[in-house]
Amino acid sequence: MDIEVVDLTVAEILHGVTLGAAAGEVVGIVGPNGSGKSTTLRCVYRALRPSGGAVLLGGRDLADLPLRESARRLAALTQDSHVEFDFTVTEVVAMGRLPHQGTFDRDTERDRGIVARTLAQVDGAHLAGRSFRTLSGGERQRVLIARALAQEPGVLVLDEPTNHLDIKHQLDVLALVRGVGLTALTVLHDLNLAAAYCDRIHVLDGGRVVASGKPVDVLVPELILAVFGVRAHLVAHPTSGVPQLLFEHPEVSQ
Repeated sequence: MDIEVVDLTVAEILHGVTLGAAAGEVVGIVGPNGSGKSTTLRCVYRALRPSGGAVLLGGRDLADLPLRESARRLAALTQDSHVEFDFTVTEVVAMGRLPHQGTFDRDTERDRGIVARTLAQVDGAHLAGRSFRTLSGGERQRVLIARALAQEPGVLVLDEPTNHLDIKHQLDVLALVRGVGLTALTVLHDLNLAAAYCDRIHVLDGGRVVASGKPVDVLVPELILAVFGVRAHLVAHPTSGVPQLLFEHPEVSQ
């Protein structure tokens, strides 16, 4: 399923943002702090109503869909995803089945099978009986992704999914996002991770999209200096060949 953000406007924050992800793509949104990345995603997963523009999910205006139906099509992992009470991991993942259930429905055998499958998909089957509160940051992220996958969505939206994770867990999470085969739209701070795991990248600055395309075409030193205010040297990763950036302060003599 594809997703398109068309001329999205939020007063004083976003100014006609247009971007998207085709079916099966992993697409990154990058930019400096305050550029509008998270605000864009909040409009996509309906936590914020834009003052103009539209979000199209499979060609349909998301605003026209009932919330339950949109939750069946799109799942979000937000920066403030948390669990208030002391649920087990299985109970947390089972929350992803709620958009498919009636108010008083109990989990069916199919629901339980989906929960077990998605936990296995994120290499978390061994965590099933654990309290969510006892998990490490990386384990929690995997469980929350399993909860999102349990919704059986066509699109995943992730706001800084690697935040607060060590490098191994950052790589694990992004490899998982790539491996599930869904359309994914994700905000990332680390430009090198974006280059390694995204099919395409949209660069935001001042609430506007200033560049879009493949990482090798977008993450160039001129743009990095103009948008992020740092000098960058572009090198190819020794094994994958994807572009990687080495940074230095702009005042360092050349």
